[in-house]
Amino acid sequence: MTDLNILHLQYKTTESSPANRLHNAFVDAGINSNLLSLYNEIDEQKNNSSLGRKSKWISQINNRTETYLKSKMTSEFGIFSFPVIGSNISEMDVVIEADVIYIHWVLNGFLSLKNIEQLIKLNKPIIFFMHDMWTITGGCHHSFGCDKYMEHCHNCKFFRGEKQNDLSSREFKIKKRLFSRFDNIYFVAPSKWLYDCAKQSALTKEKPVFYIPNYLDAKIFKPFEKNVAKNMLNIQKDDIVIAFGAISIDSPYKGWKYLQKALEIMEEEGNYKNVSILIFGSGFKQEVAEAIPYKTKFMGFLTNEYATNIMYNAADVFLAPSLADNLPYSILESHYCGTPVVAFNIGGIPDLIEHKGNGYLAEYKNSIDLAKGIKYCIDYDVKGYALPEFEGNLLIGKHVDLIEQILN
Repeated sequence: MTDLNILHLQYKTTESSPANRLHNAFVDAGINSNLLSLYNEIDEQKNNSSLGRKSKWISQINNRTETYLKSKMTSEFGIFSFPVIGSNISEMDVVIEADVIYIHWVLNGFLSLKNIEQLIKLNKPIIFFMHDMWTITGGCHHSFGCDKYMEHCHNCKFFRGEKQNDLSSREFKIKKRLFSRFDNIYFVAPSKWLYDCAKQSALTKEKPVFYIPNYLDAKIFKPFEKNVAKNMLNIQKDDIVIAFGAISIDSPYKGWKYLQKALEIMEEEGNYKNVSILIFGSGFKQEVAEAIPYKTKFMGFLTNEYATNIMYNAADVFLAPSLADNLPYSILESHYCGTPVVAFNIGGIPDLIEHKGNGYLAEYKNSIDLAKGIKYCIDYDVKGYALPEFEGNLLIGKHVDLIEQILN
């Protein structure tokens, strides 16, 4: 492996982006790894680079075009991507020198399906690391129970009105033609749920699909004295701290209204005094704070992993009431810090939580059960812990085995 070059492609590189975490793990394991992105929010180094102004301009054109094409889309179900244009990176040195290419989240005008085909035509192994359902559907990132992707997407519920040959149908056809033409493409699902979805999708059920969970660096996310963490955030040591966070708090995926209702139920029962709510992420509004029945501290959007680590350690319980999710890093991070997680039993979340062990799996969209889970973790002083299958060296070993299997 030491003489191989691995390339990771990611729309935006941050400290916490999955591609960056896996790339750094490869480097730490002595594997030659490079990361190429459209936008980079960390210091660029020899093995970590981003595209120039022209590509960013192309991205803006793509996003405006997509916005126009999706003008009749409802936001109720979250994100739908129909990439129109992107950047041809197939002739870049870092791509040409790569022996294996990992494609992570490359939308928003970074790569179009045509650009992805240009990479596939280089005849190098291409590994799609699937962070949501987009790769196996006609454009949605979560299908919310729709199973049309198992046959052929059409008449998509993301769009108002009925139309057989809508964007979902057109994109599905393009992906079907692309995936069926080439034998050098592979798919990795980080959750058992997404693995099962990929094996049922008409796009990927005949392709090689592997299950390898997300990697997290245990040297950064680890437990320390809870009262110290609370003091660092100016929280009273006797306060019960309930935390919630997401990249976008108001995302339709994240189940905020069910969390809010669960907190109202707890407050009405009056079993706990001195409760503090800790929230991090974007999309926070004043009306959100006013609707929470407890004192609330808003941490903003956390980009520094050490600051995030402090937040998890200050919490007594972390809530993740997602309505659709793959394998949320937030749950894994919380567990690494010793904090239990209460979440709905949906998607890949059951891979992470042992019910009443390191957290609580609540009935889907049931705020009463969500409140019950919070109280269970508080009353029984439940501790969070990561399950054995998420051990870092084990996961890197699985990637090494996968690459060797592909090359041999």
